[in-house]
Amino acid sequence: MRKESAIEVIDGAHDGAVGGSAVLAPHPEAAPAELPWGREYLTVSPDHFRVEYVINPFMDPATQPDPERTREQWHGLVAALRGAGARVDVLRQRLDSPDMVYAMNLGLPVTRADGERHLLASHMRYPQRRNETASAVVWAADRGRTTSYVGRDGVGAHFEAGDAFAFGGVLVTGFGPRTEEAALPLVAADLDARVLGVRITHPGMYHLDLGFCPLDERRAMVCPAAFDDASARALLDLVPDPLVLSEEEALTFCANSVVVGKRVLMPACPPRVRAQLEEWGFEVVLVDVSEFHKGGGSIRCLTNPLDVQVGRDLDLVPGGDVVLPA
Repeated sequence: MRKESAIEVIDGAHDGAVGGSAVLAPHPEAAPAELPWGREYLTVSPDHFRVEYVINPFMDPATQPDPERTREQWHGLVAALRGAGARVDVLRQRLDSPDMVYAMNLGLPVTRADGERHLLASHMRYPQRRNETASAVVWAADRGRTTSYVGRDGVGAHFEAGDAFAFGGVLVTGFGPRTEEAALPLVAADLDARVLGVRITHPGMYHLDLGFCPLDERRAMVCPAAFDDASARALLDLVPDPLVLSEEEALTFCANSVVVGKRVLMPACPPRVRAQLEEWGFEVVLVDVSEFHKGGGSIRCLTNPLDVQVGRDLDLVPGGDVVLPA
């Protein structure tokens, strides 16, 4: 049985004041089931990928990706996704946006409880990446999605979708390096969902997708070193059967992976991690995306799941609310 931990509850539909202590109710115990989402992805073709600036510890303009290897690796990733049974949509990269290949951060695509397909657009912390949002909004409109914002053009709260994942009925959302805590109640209210905010403190795991990876409905990779102590405890409480990663393991980008059913597409897989995944019945598929590591992202950063649904993957909470580790 998972442990219970005290949390603070913030009503996202009102003024964001702390509403008291509560406990995240665990979902009923059940045999592990595959994640219902993660079978449809948006990617961005690496037409203009390069390292022009430094906004994370992995970036060095003196070490540029090789264009030919970059294209080969990206095509290999798309082929691996399709080979696993996933659908893949491709958006062309903007010339003025060298980081746009990291499609995970374009926005948070969801299907609302009423069936409306929607995109909650990212509001990037760094201005170098903000042009990407305009292309994401056009992509969404072309596919019949509505769009909303928690901030835009440098005004309002910063929110980056690489910090947000559905698990256990809540939207686990990292904040600190990129997403601001002030964005959490806005995201919750927009989606009519419950947001579990976790504070990221590790400079090398600046997005949630570098220290947390849902695997199925009961399991996820979790790197406690990515978070402050209270947030790490909250994540370990949320996940009934966590695969706990060391800092060293997580910095191989192994949590920055994509799961399609029982197949885990990974850029690297330390031996202990592979042994546990295979014991649980997962098939590990290694995909070389090392050229993209030069920009600080890997497989999950390069892909954005399009099939998350409120009412199925996220509990419907009218008006939304936020829980924070106490």
